[in-house]
Amino acid sequence: MTTDSLRSGPGANGRSSPTGPTGPTGPKGTNGRDSQDSRDRRDSQDSRDRRDSRDSSEPGTGRLPVREHLPAGPVTASRVPVLDVVVPVYNEEKDLRPCVLRLHDHLSRTFPYAFRITVADNASTDSTPAVAAALAAELRGVAYVRLEEKGRGRALRTVWSGSDAPVLAYMDVDLSTDLNALLPLVAPLISGHSDLAIGSRLARSARVVRGSKREFISRAYNLILRSSLAAGFSDAQCGFKAIRGEVAERLLPMVEDSGWFFDTELLVLAERAGLRIHEVPVDWIDDPDSTVHIVRTATEDLKGVWRVGRALAVGALPLDRLARPFGDDPRDRALTGVPRGLARQLVGFCVVGALSTLFYLALYSLFRLGVGPQLANGGALLVSAVANTAANRRLTFGVRGRGGAVRHQAQGLVVFAIGLALTSGSLAALGAASGSPSHGTELAVLITANLAATVLRFLLLRAWVFPARACPDPDPDSEDVR
Repeated sequence: MTTDSLRSGPGANGRSSPTGPTGPTGPKGTNGRDSQDSRDRRDSQDSRDRRDSRDSSEPGTGRLPVREHLPAGPVTASRVPVLDVVVPVYNEEKDLRPCVLRLHDHLSRTFPYAFRITVADNASTDSTPAVAAALAAELRGVAYVRLEEKGRGRALRTVWSGSDAPVLAYMDVDLSTDLNALLPLVAPLISGHSDLAIGSRLARSARVVRGSKREFISRAYNLILRSSLAAGFSDAQCGFKAIRGEVAERLLPMVEDSGWFFDTELLVLAERAGLRIHEVPVDWIDDPDSTVHIVRTATEDLKGVWRVGRALAVGALPLDRLARPFGDDPRDRALTGVPRGLARQLVGFCVVGALSTLFYLALYSLFRLGVGPQLANGGALLVSAVANTAANRRLTFGVRGRGGAVRHQAQGLVVFAIGLALTSGSLAALGAASGSPSHGTELAVLITANLAATVLRFLLLRAWVFPARACPDPDPDSEDVR
């Protein structure tokens, strides 16, 4: 993958000129353009310095800084853009120019911040590169990037990773989404309210015009995401999304896909990390000339769902790197006399406990077919205890990532040993009292003993294994993230 050029044009409307390296064949322009480029590059470096001063950790490590409202200011030619809108294209020589002209005109008239439009060419073989270069030379605030490999995800990763804008967005070249939704899309990111924003064609108040085939495929795909990956967002594939720059800096290295599944993977990981995703109902008209291969895209998406689901199941993704610092979430603010999260933890623990008990009883009944009651009880408790600790770690106490997982399991085994002593002691007492109790009697005694062990387990997990934070500003290098 290479980037041949990033070109920008002189244009008008007082909007900011894009920054970055200019390719050797890129048009330079006249009327002091070289000095303008120098000012833009200096402003770009100043923007990066400000970002570094807010978060001194290396890219991909540490925690995200507290969201801040981006400062307002006069829209000038030298000002670093607040918004960078990427338009990925492949062989779009017909639609590219009217799309960019329309988008540029809309932003010039309605967007109150400096902006940039970046055309990301995915190895087009027609005259798309020439059209894009001409637009970059003609319009201020338009840039052109050439990639020698295809893939919408690859284009977004390349441009977003190199952008100095604090808010990054993209939209499809056909402009199927009404542009009036663009400002509502990025406003929560500019204000610091949200981390990502997506347009939704499946929201209740969205207005969509498209064929029944595409409607069915879209709804079926999002149903698969909700059922397999527990996705809470309503529309993964709408080509109308935005993300804050510091979030993209941490999140993009974790996203493996470089094609159409890029959007879905980005959103699933962000949601699992606890980032806030804002949804905007859109007015959307299907492009009948779309070149998307539905069957091939659907196949690749399903492969991506399997890959991401497997990675999440084994804890292979360091999602703790995406955590916001303590205090950014109002739910983290301590209230006098109110144990933080107790009600939610009790509900989660009860659900996990009920499922663990059923799992334990099934294992005990299975093991009892070949071994005695004590061995069956110990084996069933051991397996269910490991599963119970892992489930409570993530679902009840909200710990993400692999940090501290081994220690938590070791502490969980100590809790398991206490439960084993209770249940084994109950079985021993039953045997001493009745000699040869029936299987039903054994299960009744075990259920009672497990209930007592469950209460003790919750108290130990909450106070010892996953203790609440004692201060509102923990060490950023601590390994546990709630």
